[in-house]
Amino acid sequence: MTETAPRPTLEAVAARAGVSRATASRVVNGGDGVRRPLAERVLQAVEELGYVPNQAARSLVTKRHDAVAVVIAEPETRVFADPFFGLQLRGISKELTAHDTQLVLLLTEGRDDHARVGRYLAGGHVDGALVFSLHLDDPLPGLIQRAGVPTVFGGRPGWSDGTHGIAYVDSDNRGGAREAVRHLAGLGRTRIGHITGALDQTSAADRLDGYRDVVGDADPRLIAESDFTPAGGERAMRELLENRPGLDAVFAANDLTASGALRVLRERGLRVPEDVAVVGFDDMLPVAEQTDPPLTTVRQNIEEMGRLMARLLLRGLDRDDPEEGADDTPRSIVLPTTLVRRASA
Repeated sequence: MTETAPRPTLEAVAARAGVSRATASRVVNGGDGVRRPLAERVLQAVEELGYVPNQAARSLVTKRHDAVAVVIAEPETRVFADPFFGLQLRGISKELTAHDTQLVLLLTEGRDDHARVGRYLAGGHVDGALVFSLHLDDPLPGLIQRAGVPTVFGGRPGWSDGTHGIAYVDSDNRGGAREAVRHLAGLGRTRIGHITGALDQTSAADRLDGYRDVVGDADPRLIAESDFTPAGGERAMRELLENRPGLDAVFAANDLTASGALRVLRERGLRVPEDVAVVGFDDMLPVAEQTDPPLTTVRQNIEEMGRLMARLLLRGLDRDDPEEGADDTPRSIVLPTTLVRRASA
């Protein structure tokens, strides 16, 4: 059996660079106070020897783990079936990778998993957490608060009476919904239905409020509750057609829901947009451009939301370091939305 060559040590790096072990350690761990020529010699020795710092030892020096937990409060089957989560994770991953920080993905299948996530975060394994897709009765915010881990949330928090001191990134869900429904009204549609998302999530509640901003006191039979899934969109569309067979437009809370609604309309022999115009929300291209017909929808920059969540967290961590202070870091960001017109409305 071939013997494995011993890993280069920090002492070997220091000897190659002609500096003390302490100087080599400061350079490798990102510390200050080392003159540039010495630092360059250490970095050259690291490259020549292929030295990889011991993360546990490095953490003792820097008090950082260079790892961030990404907590999605949804079961695995939902996360890997919905492109929304993939886009948000891509944005998070890009930002963390640019800062040489590892992503640790944590999913929750049930209440037992919430406790597991809370224990993990409290165990000091990561520098902070990015948390999204929370539900109003979710215990995770309380568990995270008790863990004392710096956190940025995806979506406007809805579990407290305010957002003071809470860092989050969201889209203008209410404004985007208003624009969608106004577009349908501008097409001359007068019986506009709404398929909601899961109303225990603030994004769905805000989109319902945006719908009501335009239609006023709508006939409750024009509103059908769903769950952000294609199957939920199918069920809700059948409910709307049963309760208000004369409706002429539908605003769906997301693109997946809209895709389910379109399938039911096609089964019923209703033409889109001639008989019923349909608008979604998200503008996830794998969905919106592949529906029949292609979907008019409200675009939110999902990948950018993920990137900004990671950036807020990393800046907040640096702000705790006097050497890296950034007092002007915002606590929350709400991104604008735009209506993208295609053939469905």
